[in-house]
Amino acid sequence: MTNRLIIQFIRPMDPNFPTPPLDDYLYWESKYQSGETGWDRGAPSPALIEVIRLLPPPKRVLVPGCGTGNDVRYLASLKIEAVGIDFAPSAIETAKKKAHSPFEKYILGDIFSLPQQFHGSFDLIWEHTCFCAIPPSKRPNYVQSMYNMLRSDGLFLGIFFLDTESSDEPPPYCFTLSEIDRHFDPYFQLEAEWLPSFCYPGREGEEIVRLYKKLS
Repeated sequence: MTNRLIIQFIRPMDPNFPTPPLDDYLYWESKYQSGETGWDRGAPSPALIEVIRLLPPPKRVLVPGCGTGNDVRYLASLKIEAVGIDFAPSAIETAKKKAHSPFEKYILGDIFSLPQQFHGSFDLIWEHTCFCAIPPSKRPNYVQSMYNMLRSDGLFLGIFFLDTESSDEPPPYCFTLSEIDRHFDPYFQLEAEWLPSFCYPGREGEEIVRLYKKLS
């Protein structure tokens, strides 16, 4: 029998319940339960729509921090097996309720401790606002985990914020492209980078797309 998470609803404004850290699933769970999900645009990333048709068709894609599944559903609509991972139970519950394709799958889990059966089982990873939402101290763990999930010569496709310095408080956590280089270069070869032609309204000129190939 699978153990189910016991969810404690935390009201962020209640002084009796201090806000948990961002790497605690209860932080994100409280956001979903209170409807404070401004990052969820209700539609797939325009950059994903733009690029996925230009790549060799992937068979299996991992979407870390998938939220309510906007990007997963889009990939599944192309008959690509897409697996979304999130550790906020309400996000996964919503994603499952919205699911309408046999090609989409959602798993409640932690991207830093994914099941062994996932290792080496994906030929593409799509990164979208997950990297910027984790504490900087965990970035090496994130890159290592994504490396482990990919098959040999697998691809990592991500859209990253160019300017995160304007944020008063995280998320998003600030970073520079040179920092991304420092984390990714030991594990991946940068194949291409470009400014997306399409993006969510309000994000024009704020994002860059990078395509990496897993090193042997």
